[in-house]
Amino acid sequence: MSDLSAFAITRKWPARDPQRLQLYSLTTPNGVKIPIMLEEIGLPYEAHRVNFETNDQQSAEFLSLNPNNKIPAVIDPDGPGGKPLPLFESGAILIYLAEKTGQLLSQDPAERYRTIQWLMFQIGGIGPMFGQLGFFHKFAGKDYEDKRPRDRYVAECRRLLGVLDGQLRDRDWIMGAQYSIADIATFPWVRNLIGFYEAGELVEFERFASVKRVLENFLARPAVIRGLEIPKAP
Repeated sequence: MSDLSAFAITRKWPARDPQRLQLYSLTTPNGVKIPIMLEEIGLPYEAHRVNFETNDQQSAEFLSLNPNNKIPAVIDPDGPGGKPLPLFESGAILIYLAEKTGQLLSQDPAERYRTIQWLMFQIGGIGPMFGQLGFFHKFAGKDYEDKRPRDRYVAECRRLLGVLDGQLRDRDWIMGAQYSIADIATFPWVRNLIGFYEAGELVEFERFASVKRVLENFLARPAVIRGLEIPKAP
């Protein structure tokens, strides 16, 4: 029987079933990666909503799990050696869950590292650059008279989409025939760029036919459809 009472975060978000993985997240591009992964691999979990409107991510309880005050974060009650494992950073969590379950990350060492390189491409490029474009196009940055910052990120986002489009040409998924954690990390951000950020026309998204095709296939997956809505609003 797992006891998660040592984790301060459980005082704010009590675990209904401490035997299940505890997920702390919100439906942002980074936040949905882990529920999508969990839905894909079928690992039982509980989702707890970290509400940005009430600054839950700045609470002492959340900071006790992730001092970087970012979502998502998890506690796996059945971590290595059977001990609870707290973990933050979406890329690290994706790799951990893939290795724990033997799913969505190749066991072949060379293919494994090629997959991780595309995961890092999202973490180091697509996520930060798409996010900056969102700021300068939709949020406070749109009021700046000087459009050079926005245009810098437009150009970089187009470049990154071009790289991704080239990789996807004649491939079903980023790694080829096999769907992987690289896809789970990447396509929520592409969806957000043309959806919530409303930047599809700005980055000329229609030019990237392979990205568009694979995004549509990604969004049609049942686990993705479910995961995009988790954690649900109260």
